[in-house]
Amino acid sequence: MASSDPVYLRVVADIRRQIVDGSLPPGASIPSRAQLTRKYGVGETAARHALRVLAAEGLIVGRVGSGHYVREQPVLLPLHRWRFHDHPTPFGADIQPQGTRATWDWRAEPADATPDIAHRLRLDESAPVTRTHYVFRGDGKPIQLATSYEPAEFGEITEESPRSLIARLSAIGVKVTEIVEQVYTRVPQPAESDALALPAGVQVLHVERTHWAGDRPVETSDIVIPGDRFRLVYTHPLHP
Repeated sequence: MASSDPVYLRVVADIRRQIVDGSLPPGASIPSRAQLTRKYGVGETAARHALRVLAAEGLIVGRVGSGHYVREQPVLLPLHRWRFHDHPTPFGADIQPQGTRATWDWRAEPADATPDIAHRLRLDESAPVTRTHYVFRGDGKPIQLATSYEPAEFGEITEESPRSLIARLSAIGVKVTEIVEQVYTRVPQPAESDALALPAGVQVLHVERTHWAGDRPVETSDIVIPGDRFRLVYTHPLHP
């Protein structure tokens, strides 16, 4: 971030160091702007900017009328990407043993393939697809978002359809032979931040997943996972 008073970087660096090394533990109070100006010999603008940067990094949180505090860092829960791939609800199967009650909502609708989705599914641009939105919840709170796309020729997705994607495709003669995932971090979109109640400065893990039947992609999804709550676990079985 740009600032007309670059000395704020010294304040940010020192407080960040104290948070990282534990000198300022979770819940500890951060000095006020007035205290920062006296301690570091900086101006009011630099002190205010330093607090904004630390909040944007997700290191501190502000409480109205109370000041700023070191943010509690949640324990990252494991999400096993392959262990439950043929389960009707892999996400639920993964987090329920961790003591979290899993629920989800979904909505399927016809759509036209965007250039990106058409490329991923090897379809013509604007080809008809079925787009399905998912909101997964843990103990009633949204903790994962997903949007799935399939060629419209596979038919509508209804409440009566087999719940597992692999089972549903198998029922119409499409055998999934491979699942490919590409994972990257990014800044969340405003709607994603709101839906997942993400603190300032927290990025998301974006999983681009594609199911293949031989050399044909038959489904592709964009999965959005809070980067401060989960870690992805991949297992690669070795067959003799």
